[in-house]
Amino acid sequence: MAKIVIIGGTGLIGSQVVDRLRAAGEEAVPASPSSGVNTLTGDGVDAVLAGADVVIDVTNSPSFEEQAVLDFFTTSTTTLLEAAARAGVGHYLALSVVGTDRLAESAYFRGKIAQEKLITGSGLPYTIVHATQFFEFVRGIADEATDGDTVRLSDALIRPIAAADVATAVAGVATAAPLNGIREVAGPETFGLDRLVRTALAAAGDPRHVEIDRTARYFGALLGERTLLPGDDPVVGATRFADWQAAR
Repeated sequence: MAKIVIIGGTGLIGSQVVDRLRAAGEEAVPASPSSGVNTLTGDGVDAVLAGADVVIDVTNSPSFEEQAVLDFFTTSTTTLLEAAARAGVGHYLALSVVGTDRLAESAYFRGKIAQEKLITGSGLPYTIVHATQFFEFVRGIADEATDGDTVRLSDALIRPIAAADVATAVAGVATAAPLNGIREVAGPETFGLDRLVRTALAAAGDPRHVEIDRTARYFGALLGERTLLPGDDPVVGATRFADWQAAR
C-alpha cells in the first residue's frame, strides 16, 4: 500500500481522486489549507509529505489576475517540489490542461506553463496529466464570454470531459510508474466550442444566445481550430456530455 498525498484533496477533482485511491486500497491523504497544509506559506507541507511515495498536485489559483496566477503556480509548485525532494517522493504528479503550451497569450496558461517548467526541470520522477475542459465548467465559459444576452465564442474544436473521468485517470496514473512526460485525457466526443455551450445553455433553460466569433478569446487567448484538442492517443473518459447533463 502506497502513501499518496493529494494536494488540493478536498476540491472537485482531488476529493474524487482520494475516493478512488482508497477504494483501490491505497493510503490516500488529502491535504489543503483546511487541513493545515498551505503550499504558499509552506505550513504543514513537510509533515504531510513525510513517508509519501507519491504526491498529486491538483491545486488551482484562486485568482486569474496575471501576477496573482503566476505567483500562485510558481510559489506553490516550488514549495511542493522542494518538500517532495526532501521527503524522497518517487512520483510527482500534477494536473494541467490540454493545449497549455499553445495558450501562452492567456495569463492563466502562462502560470501553468511556468508550473510545468518547474516540474520538468526539478529532477524528480514526474507525470503531468493534461486534461481537456471539464463539463462542470462549461457554464463558466459562457459567463466569461457573455455580453448582454449574447455569448460570443469561437467554434474551435474541443473534447470536454467529466471531472469524475479526470479523477479516475489521475488515480490510475498515480499508481503507475512515472512517465517523465505528459499523459493526455479527453472526453469521448468532439464539439465546436459554440455548440457545446449552446447545448449546455439550452438544457439549463438559459435564454442567452450563442454567436460564433472567431476573434473571441478563450480566457485571454485566441483559438485556432485544434488548439484545445489532444493528440492522437489520449486516455478517453467514458461519460458522454448528454448523459452527464441528464444525470444532473
